[in-house]
Amino acid sequence: MMHWNSNLCAFAVLLVLFGCITDVSGSFRRPTRVGLVCCEQVSRIPIPRNVTLTGYKHQNALAPCVEAIIFYSKTDKFCSDPAARWIQKRQKDLEEYKD
Repeated sequence: MMHWNSNLCAFAVLLVLFGCITDVSGSFRRPTRVGLVCCEQVSRIPIPRNVTLTGYKHQNALAPCVEAIIFYSKTDKFCSDPAARWIQKRQKDLEEYKD
């Protein structure tokens, strides 16, 4: 009888652990597209002129994301403060990317 109780306890522990693992992994999912990346901070510092930008996108504030202008180059993304003075000048002649 004691052997049955230890097997039952081991099975119960495994079930609880499995439930915890699946619950934790499920809590990190977002109800959005896979690969969603957003700006959580912005910079007011101008992007250097030697960086060739290919386009930009306006990001609305929706926690944890903040309102931002995201500038794109071939290799990088720059999270910029929409209120910075230099933003409109850099947006000129760039394509605005839409979602």
